[in-house]
Amino acid sequence: MNRKDQSLAALVAVIWGFNFVVIDWGMGDVPPLLFLAARFLAVIVPAVFLLDPPPVPWRTVAAVGVFMSLGQFGFLYVAMDAGMPPGLAGLVLQAQVGLTILLATVVLRERPTGPQMVGVALGAAGLVVVGFGRGGHVPLIALVLCLMGALMWAIGNVISRASGATGGLALTVWSALVVPIPLILLSMILDGPGALADGVAAFGWKAAVSTLYTAGLASLVGYGIFNGLLSRNTSASVVPWIMLVPPVAIGSAWLLLNEVPSTGELVGGAILVFGVLVASRTNRIRREPARQAANSVGEPNLSDPTPCTPDLPLPGTPAQPAPAVP
Repeated sequence: MNRKDQSLAALVAVIWGFNFVVIDWGMGDVPPLLFLAARFLAVIVPAVFLLDPPPVPWRTVAAVGVFMSLGQFGFLYVAMDAGMPPGLAGLVLQAQVGLTILLATVVLRERPTGPQMVGVALGAAGLVVVGFGRGGHVPLIALVLCLMGALMWAIGNVISRASGATGGLALTVWSALVVPIPLILLSMILDGPGALADGVAAFGWKAAVSTLYTAGLASLVGYGIFNGLLSRNTSASVVPWIMLVPPVAIGSAWLLLNEVPSTGELVGGAILVFGVLVASRTNRIRREPARQAANSVGEPNLSDPTPCTPDLPLPGTPAQPAPAVP
């Protein structure tokens, strides 16, 4: 990643870190899935009428929406409603970093470099230190739901990266079309029609301000930038920057909710930042030897004085294109 993309990744981490406090502050008595549906309705209108669809298949757009938006945030909002504190939610959700790199290695054959692996390991260590530093207990169901949100985010990251879509904002907006209706239906099933009506009535000014922030900054700006970064950089060079989210989430909860961080949280946050700096030292990746060999077919050996001619397909055999590198 170049310096500009690194700065954009850091900006996204700040926006998303503050997002957890805003969600917790605005949700109130509104059912979590209904609250999330309102967020994505605000993402869609009016932006969907102003942006052309991204130049990728519709199944890809829908898959990004299902995993990165519906899956990730559906689990996150329900987890927070079940008792997951905002700062700890920002921490647990960063399990997506390691999951994304693992999935990208298997699915996209993107092999992280040594510094990226060291940086991710340092970031994971920082997450553990922060987790122990928080102390206390959270409901097991809230923790499991938050981890499921991290898995959904990781899958969405890999799908976005594989799509190669250059319009990150367009992909964010158009993928949101698949989100609101399933969320409203799920809310009716899980919370009941009566709770849904009460939630609409309880949707006050705090919920409105929170929705504007989560839709405008966290989704449109944040994911617009993030999907754009994934389209032009490897997954292993982008996602480690998101490990900066927990320190921002904990710091904003300290300033706004008077949740004073412990020594362990401060030390863990410092390790996280250092891990991101290490991981950002290089953006090269090692690919499968077979892919390197395939990509070099037909290239002349300049050190060989013997003229070389490319292999021609046998009569009646169609020429095979070289495999594309994601």
